[in-house]
Amino acid sequence: MKPSDIRFLSEYASAPHLIGQVYFSDNLPSPPETAVQVHFQRLDIVVDGKLLIETGSDTGQHTRFHLNQGDILYTPANCWSIALPKKPVTILSVQVGKQSFGLTMKLWDGEQFSDLQDIHILRRGPRTGTFILQSIEELHWHQKDQSTLRLLFSSLFSHILDLYLNPPDTLSRGKALFEAVRDYLEQHYHTPLTREAVAQHFYVSPGYLSQLFQKEGKLKFNEYLTHIRLERAKYLLKEYDMTVKEVAHRCGFNDSNYFCRVFRNQTARSPSEYRTQYRSHL
Repeated sequence: MKPSDIRFLSEYASAPHLIGQVYFSDNLPSPPETAVQVHFQRLDIVVDGKLLIETGSDTGQHTRFHLNQGDILYTPANCWSIALPKKPVTILSVQVGKQSFGLTMKLWDGEQFSDLQDIHILRRGPRTGTFILQSIEELHWHQKDQSTLRLLFSSLFSHILDLYLNPPDTLSRGKALFEAVRDYLEQHYHTPLTREAVAQHFYVSPGYLSQLFQKEGKLKFNEYLTHIRLERAKYLLKEYDMTVKEVAHRCGFNDSNYFCRVFRNQTARSPSEYRTQYRSHL
């Protein structure tokens, strides 16, 4: 990361008042073809210039926000947005992976976006970032509390800066590969992944990948992938009024009947029963 990028992180971490308005995107209606829909949390902060951005909303309507310097758009998992820049603008984008934060400085020069810098900062160690992000997710439904949101994002930037300046100990080669594969599964679970395809992506044999998961993850590869998909399905069932078929499709299950069988086997409830029981408790 360049010193200028560190400066931005440091400024936002030490001075919450530099953070402007915080906006949230949603996943309704279905994203247009040109939209960016992420399957992990992401935030974009305007560090220079202005940006017009279009997102989904919980009302099912397209929404447009005018982001000024210091403003943040927070995009939860499975939500979407479209950047509609009219003048040059610089954006710091933070992608939240299970094992790392991906930081990208993007510049719109009037014709196209280009990445000025792209790094990954390992998240191993205290789960501080996870708890901050959970609090931000809770305030998705209480966006009027902008003061608290600014403090939370300032804390998140401070945490990322600390991880960058004080990186965790280097992992063994096998452990590092396992963490990289797990992060890959967390970000691509919605696609038709197979053990063979993932092994090929990381230039290892399928047999070695299986051994790695047995040793480091204490689970088989397919068991771990199913766990990730089911956890995401639970979230979608609780937070959105999608059909069971749509939830299955978004979580990487092509066959909704198979999804229902696997879900019941793991939870002793059907997806519909799970949603009903959760909302009755609320």
